[in-house]
Amino acid sequence: MKRNFIYGLLLVLSLALVISCSGRSEKKEVKNNEAVSDSRPSRKLVEILSPADNSKFSLHDKFTLTIAPAAGNPEIDSVQMWYAGKKLKTTFSVPYSVQVDGLTTRTPGERAIKVTAYSKTFKPQSITLTVSVVSDIVPETYHYKIKRSFPHDPKAFTQGLVWEDGYLYEGTGQPGESWLRKEELETGKVISQVNLDPQLFGEGIAIMGDRIYQLTWTSKVGFVYDKKSFAQINKVYYQTEGWGLTTFGNKLIMSDGSNTIWFLDQDFNVVSSIEVWDNKGKITNLNELEMVEGELWANIWQTDKIARIDLSSGKVLGYINLENLLPRNQRKGEEDVLNGIAYDAAGKHIYVTGKWWPRLFEIEVIKKGRN
Repeated sequence: MKRNFIYGLLLVLSLALVISCSGRSEKKEVKNNEAVSDSRPSRKLVEILSPADNSKFSLHDKFTLTIAPAAGNPEIDSVQMWYAGKKLKTTFSVPYSVQVDGLTTRTPGERAIKVTAYSKTFKPQSITLTVSVVSDIVPETYHYKIKRSFPHDPKAFTQGLVWEDGYLYEGTGQPGESWLRKEELETGKVISQVNLDPQLFGEGIAIMGDRIYQLTWTSKVGFVYDKKSFAQINKVYYQTEGWGLTTFGNKLIMSDGSNTIWFLDQDFNVVSSIEVWDNKGKITNLNELEMVEGELWANIWQTDKIARIDLSSGKVLGYINLENLLPRNQRKGEEDVLNGIAYDAAGKHIYVTGKWWPRLFEIEVIKKGRN
């Protein structure tokens, strides 16, 4: 009986030991599975010899991306090279280089270069830099001829201007002085007007069908009005600042003060965008917009210039220099710059004015040449 008791006790102890060991083994296995870490030491593996960070290239340029092992000749198994989000090459031996063709991007803009080096001895290392791909078009230079001049309210801080069915529609800015108006061209007489909340700063306007859209500057809200009654029928919201606005087909086109142009649907959902560049760099401060014979025209804030932009690529085709259209001695200060383009497509008439300008002008654009 004593022997059986001892055997039983040994059996219980053995089972307990098996269970205990099994538990410890499972815990260790789970712990090992969770501890997915790279214990290899860090070290600089490679360096980019060319191009330099912030280099500038044209769309027609080609350049060579060249990488060298870092000092000390670390052990490198492979190097991956990326341009504009696309892998160019994986190489397993020196020299680490590849030719980059700027035409592969099709449109100008800032492009990222990334290089990742791998080693069995050291942790992987990535290096990034940015290059600018500018437009391959040298913009034309245009001047103007005044054809007619009309009265314009000198209290109107013009932010948007549209021609529609024989009338001008104008949106203005400044807190307490922001409104939307329908006006007679010849006399400047106000036919209809709606005022914005005094705390809002009005911006660009556009007409699509029986609706008028009006932006505000930093409030990220716009208003939709019935074109006939000026009754507000809706609000729209956006994530950027609101600057200029126009239409192209069934899309709205908006600027936000940067070099980005946004294409929106009627509910202000973003459809697509382009970046505006000339042959020297990005063009910012794009303000009031107008479509003219298939081109996007944009006032450049704080200048008396209009950029003529290719809508598909964002390349600047030319600049219209409207300097002295309203002489400096007839302006109040630095704020009353050119800002307002309206195009009568049927009559081929171009109307321009500025912030607090006492006159509105019909102009003829004259080509001078290339910069």
